[in-house]
Amino acid sequence: MPKSRFSAALYLFVVFLSGALVGGLSYRLYAVSPVSAKLSPEDMRHRYIEAIREKVKLDNEQVQQVNQILDDTRVHYNDVRNKMRAEGQAINNRQVEQIRAILHDDQKPLYDAFRTERERLRAQMREKQQHKQ
Repeated sequence: MPKSRFSAALYLFVVFLSGALVGGLSYRLYAVSPVSAKLSPEDMRHRYIEAIREKVKLDNEQVQQVNQILDDTRVHYNDVRNKMRAEGQAINNRQVEQIRAILHDDQKPLYDAFRTERERLRAQMREKQQHKQ
């Protein structure tokens, strides 16, 4: 009888130990804090330049030309983005004017309050998204 008690205690200990090990490993794998891999635009550009220099075997003059191309592309991209924002704002302003045109005088302050609240909520959402990034 004592031998079976010892075996049962040993098996119980082994099961407990294996559960603790599996639990510890699971915690380590799934509960680790995420690493932020967000790089600054300058770091991303530096990595891109170094990668293209190494893979394509660019000389220094070509690296300068690639840098100039990237600068020009950024300027054009920003121009397009700013134009799109301006066009989007113009479309939104036209929509507001059209809606206000169909409202009665007593409804216009209610609509203005509605728009103010919506803009406040949008600003909160943008702020939350920026904090996540």
